[in-house]
Amino acid sequence: MAKPLVAIVGRPNVGKSMLFNKLAGKRLSIVEDTPGVTRDRLYAESEWRGRTFQLVDTGGIEPGTDDQILSFMREQAEIAIASADVILFVCDIRTGMTAADQEVANMLQRSGKPVVLAVNKMDSTGITDPDIYEFYNLGLGDPYPLSAVHGHGTGDLLDACFQYFPPEDEEEEEDDVVKVAIIGKPNVGKSSLVNRILGEERVIVSDVAGTTRDAVDSYFENERGKYLIIDTAGMRKKAKVDDRVEKFSVLRAAMAIERSDVCVIMLDGRDGVTEQDTKVAGMAHDAGKACVIVVNKWDIVEKDDKTMQRMEESIRRDLSYMTYAPILFISALTGQRTDRLFDYIDAVYQKSVLRIPTGMLNEVLSDAQARVQPPTDKGRRLKIFYMTQVGVKPPHFVIFCNDSRLFHFSYQRYLENQIRSTFDLTGTPVRITIRQRGDKEE
Repeated sequence: MAKPLVAIVGRPNVGKSMLFNKLAGKRLSIVEDTPGVTRDRLYAESEWRGRTFQLVDTGGIEPGTDDQILSFMREQAEIAIASADVILFVCDIRTGMTAADQEVANMLQRSGKPVVLAVNKMDSTGITDPDIYEFYNLGLGDPYPLSAVHGHGTGDLLDACFQYFPPEDEEEEEDDVVKVAIIGKPNVGKSSLVNRILGEERVIVSDVAGTTRDAVDSYFENERGKYLIIDTAGMRKKAKVDDRVEKFSVLRAAMAIERSDVCVIMLDGRDGVTEQDTKVAGMAHDAGKACVIVVNKWDIVEKDDKTMQRMEESIRRDLSYMTYAPILFISALTGQRTDRLFDYIDAVYQKSVLRIPTGMLNEVLSDAQARVQPPTDKGRRLKIFYMTQVGVKPPHFVIFCNDSRLFHFSYQRYLENQIRSTFDLTGTPVRITIRQRGDKEE
């Protein structure tokens, strides 16, 4: 299910990142940092009034020459317009309304997207600074007073954003479409694979053109079902991400991962697993996405009878946190084995949405405890009462016990492996939450 997206836009030093961190720190259910890209967190998942939504800090518009200012304004607006359900525009009461604020406001108005205006650094309580009325000149409606440092006004701000969230039933309309993100470092063959897929198997295709370095969505149907293929921009090493537009392409790729159901992680068969590959795969793993590892350019790799086995062993070693992901060796250029890709995609997707009855789970739990006794500490033994599944994409299980402090990580991993082997959860991560008796349901 697609989650509403709230994009934060603002100049540097208006407190935009402070607001992001305040919302992430106080109202966050899950935080996903973008690994190895920028110093600050750019992306998080948050919750308000029972609705989970995505929160994105699009970065500040930096001053410079007139051309630079205009280009970065345009870039900020493009990011917000392309993806956001609501744009949260942050200004600074101390500097007042600036020409840069007015220019961004004009572009956001032309976008037709809902915009919520926040005037930050209003840290005094009980007294409204009359300078806030200046911001009515932006033409964006009522400005919301905000103190990101103290958290004052964040509730009203989120309420204002909430009214623009799409209805939940609207979000469910596309549940029969499997969204597949093709991710990897630059020049690994992502676009070649997309072109190969669309050229051979398409029935209906409609390209949604983005900006130059944006992700491009391609919808098509084949005999297996309906798919939305997201061809993301290549994600580079942090040291090489010095161009601001490039940084935003990495952000868009991270957002593409979040809205996907399955991530196809592409590796270059000549290079094996590089440091950047581990970070790209880590983003998909941390986001809880079903994954297929695709080794491309296999047609130009010098091979003997053990080459594929050695490559698999290398991948399993370097991507040890996602041993659940199947590996497919292809050539996007020649089409070698690309016809098998959707067998893998369908298989891992079905595992990611699998629901297991509580009774069957507890049979596995009972058998696992009989084989390996729960750990003890200072004479006190861990008692596990029962387990139930509370979510999918990925499968999420809650285990209730007498004392969560006794639940050692190694025993949790043992139980996860028992669940995986019993129900064959190939291709999908698994989330396990430990609750002790007396914990409130969330």
